[in-house]
Amino acid sequence: MAGSVVEGQPTAKVYRVGFLLGASEQSVASLFGALKEGLRDLGYVEGRNLVFEARYAGGKMERLPDLAAELVRLRVDVIVTGTNFHVAAVRQATATIPVVMIFAEDPVGSGFIASLSHPGGNVTGLSAEASSELWGKYLTLLKEIVPKLSRVGVIGQVASKVGFAELATASRKLGVALEIADLRSPDDLIGAFDAVVSKHVEALLFVVGPLTYLLMQPLAELAVKHRLPSITNAIQYTRAGVLMSYGPNLDDLYREAATYVDKILRGAKAADLPVEQPSKYDLTINLKTAKAIGVTIPQSMLLRANDVIQ
Repeated sequence: MAGSVVEGQPTAKVYRVGFLLGASEQSVASLFGALKEGLRDLGYVEGRNLVFEARYAGGKMERLPDLAAELVRLRVDVIVTGTNFHVAAVRQATATIPVVMIFAEDPVGSGFIASLSHPGGNVTGLSAEASSELWGKYLTLLKEIVPKLSRVGVIGQVASKVGFAELATASRKLGVALEIADLRSPDDLIGAFDAVVSKHVEALLFVVGPLTYLLMQPLAELAVKHRLPSITNAIQYTRAGVLMSYGPNLDDLYREAATYVDKILRGAKAADLPVEQPSKYDLTINLKTAKAIGVTIPQSMLLRANDVIQ
């Protein structure tokens, strides 16, 4: 309820919320907007009882540690950030300021938290599922489009380690070879695409991360140009022109993150707030893209889709 303060919420204090992402401000505007909307619904009014300190790396991932340190110097009350790259940078900068992560994969294995039920440190929030079965789902969906699929190009930030090991396990089980191209900066886009296309891949998988999020539009356009079916794990990419996505709506996750921020600002400790995983995974298909690359989506798949973009 924007414009009012929830009963029982302190009114004298102006909270400072840090927001850190590796993409550009423009590319993640809907994510930041969803967080702000969630906080407004909880009674936080920007300029009255809440101030945001937002920082963006603009695709220059090497800037993340300095930006995180800047938020720490500003003594924000909580830092909201994204996937593994972001969490690692923020944890390097502070072990005391509460951190709300969003869509970080395998936070226990990555050393960010002790367990999902009891994080134990200064990090909590929302994680992504990190199973080879889930990553295998993307390859299985591509196989429905390309029945004799044998080689898939994978484009993402290898240094994040997000999904790559699980994807390799899944690909071996399914008998699909992977051609992996590493995105280390926005300038790597054309080279990465040329590298996988030269290996005669029959489909593409884009791994969600700061750089693929920043570059989702050109990634979609290049996939169409080369007439290659493509899939990823967030609906925002499909709206930008990627053929398919299977995963959560990131806007919804950022809106949900507001509940963690609220609890922390009210005095809860990040160590005691259980980490949640997305409960809803949607299959989204872009039929406009399908037509552009000349593929037919099986009727059985269309019937299973949660959203079809015409």
